[in-house]
Amino acid sequence: MSVRSVRVHGLGHRFADNPLLFEDLSFDLAPGRITGLCGPSGCGKSTLLSILAGWVPPTAGRVETTGVERTGWVFQNPYGVPGRSALDHVVLPLIARGHSRVRAEERALEVMDDFCLAGVADRPFRQLSGGEAQRLMLARAVCSAPDLLLVDEPTAQLDLRTAEMVNATLGAVARERTIVVIATHDPHTREACTDVIDLQEQARVGG
Repeated sequence: MSVRSVRVHGLGHRFADNPLLFEDLSFDLAPGRITGLCGPSGCGKSTLLSILAGWVPPTAGRVETTGVERTGWVFQNPYGVPGRSALDHVVLPLIARGHSRVRAEERALEVMDDFCLAGVADRPFRQLSGGEAQRLMLARAVCSAPDLLLVDEPTAQLDLRTAEMVNATLGAVARERTIVVIATHDPHTREACTDVIDLQEQARVGG
């Protein structure tokens, strides 16, 4: 069983027409822990997630990954197919990995229940509330069994009780050998993280 890790060395980033976002960031990410990226809007939390995903090359420093083959990403704003059911969205990554529809639905319903979504499995995506859609995207990402799970503002549209449930579920996912990184403004989510990278001191852009 390979060891999963992400190591960040001297990372910095700026856009061509904007001031510096952050500089000289160095940290390690490992399974079993939730790392929170915190700080004001515009300080680079989402950009840092994109760099960790390999979508955006940093302007300085490097990211080294070991044992990370699948990366899951949950955007702040959930997107889905309006007429397809909630369950259809969650079974998709399982079927893509070769599961039968029956087995995929069984597993999908288990994960949806973890996010308190079992009751909306047959509901079309367009009929979901914002919070339900957000949790649905989390359930789909978990079903993809990522080695690295990157989540942007997972509790932004949730009440406190539901947010606490989501934070606890992501903690359980981390303990199952997934590296979990969350960008968040939510102080309760920050408290639920085992490690925090506060970009406040690095921020150069107001928001």
